[in-house]
Amino acid sequence: MPTTPPLAGIRVLEASALGPAAVTMPLVDLGAEVIKVEPPAGDYIREMTWPIVEGVSLMHLHINRGKRSITLDLRNDGDVGIFRQLAARSDVVVEAMRPGGLARRGVGYEQLREHNPGLVFCTISGYGMTGPYRDLPSHGIAYDTWAGIVTPQVDEEGFTYLPEHASMGIHAGPLFGALGIVAAVLRAKTTGEGSFVEIAQSDAAAAMDWYRSETWRAYERPEAEVTGNKADGFERRAPGTAGMVEGVRYQVYEAQDGRFVLFMASEQAFWRNFCEAVGRPELFERWPGSRFADHARGNTELRRELRDIFRTRTAAAWIEFGVDANVPIGPVNSPRTIADDPQFQDRFRWIPRERLGADQLPSPLKFVGEELPAPSMAPTVGQHTDDVLRDLLGWDDARIAEARSSGGLGGPAATGQTSS
Repeated sequence: MPTTPPLAGIRVLEASALGPAAVTMPLVDLGAEVIKVEPPAGDYIREMTWPIVEGVSLMHLHINRGKRSITLDLRNDGDVGIFRQLAARSDVVVEAMRPGGLARRGVGYEQLREHNPGLVFCTISGYGMTGPYRDLPSHGIAYDTWAGIVTPQVDEEGFTYLPEHASMGIHAGPLFGALGIVAAVLRAKTTGEGSFVEIAQSDAAAAMDWYRSETWRAYERPEAEVTGNKADGFERRAPGTAGMVEGVRYQVYEAQDGRFVLFMASEQAFWRNFCEAVGRPELFERWPGSRFADHARGNTELRRELRDIFRTRTAAAWIEFGVDANVPIGPVNSPRTIADDPQFQDRFRWIPRERLGADQLPSPLKFVGEELPAPSMAPTVGQHTDDVLRDLLGWDDARIAEARSSGGLGGPAATGQTSS
């Protein structure tokens, strides 16, 4: 089995601020070297959002884990020159901030490719390089509201608020970006041709929620062309999960212990298995349903029967039943309880707080027979400045000290300039 991490030998130079820096985290987890270029004051992600773990945000500890930090002031000509030299020795440069920020400082794609024709340059931002919102300041949830993923709610006093939801754009955008980077690096290694990859987190949120938006688009066509399922008499249902509200054979039910399970016997074969296994074959005889995608929508009589049946066993017993009887029944967890789920405990191994500053989940990617590298703690500001200059550019202590004394590398007052 291979012993070298999948992306070992790939070097990424990242200029980032806040959440978009997550674009390189999957690359780190797969063995790439990522050098985070920070201004003298550092990326203020360390103070952003909750929780704050021993003075540092969990967001920083998670998305910047395994990276090296170098302090450069790109308003300083000398530091711009250092950035160019580092980019010439890198496979990828990432601009994880508003597009064009590096170009304005003389280190955009066109400038850098002059010395590194095979360079992959990736810019990731909120709304992308084009469109009327390209210069609109934003934070992560903006991409979910833009994409129609979040429905505002109203409380008892009439105030609108954001409901709890799984944030999409800040996670999907970096994953699409990482995929684009790997694809571009593969081509560069084969052809020598560089690439300019661009990803907007808003675009990614919309792309991940394609089923609902594409359904609405399809419904703009005449009903003679676009219908619902055969099992629903071809009546159009609301897109996505909104069409599940009246489902019966595909629905959430409360178990004996007060927990919930998701029942998904929408195929006739699974429905038959269920009825026979619970000793209620008459339910199948009375409501056999269609062969596929039949949720028995609106059948409140059957829904009452199933409600009472599911109250006879615990949630764990129903999951075991699903395995034994070949019936799709799934656990219903929350972000708080999922870590207690036996499937989670089998598939995930927490990276302990002693290593990363907070307990964190590893990459979900698995290479069978291999162990991915364990990431190191997210860096302090400029923690690896001296080491990076020595390792990549061959500088000695005297040259580093000269650059710092002349105002480069953040200057003498910059924080965290010690070697690791």
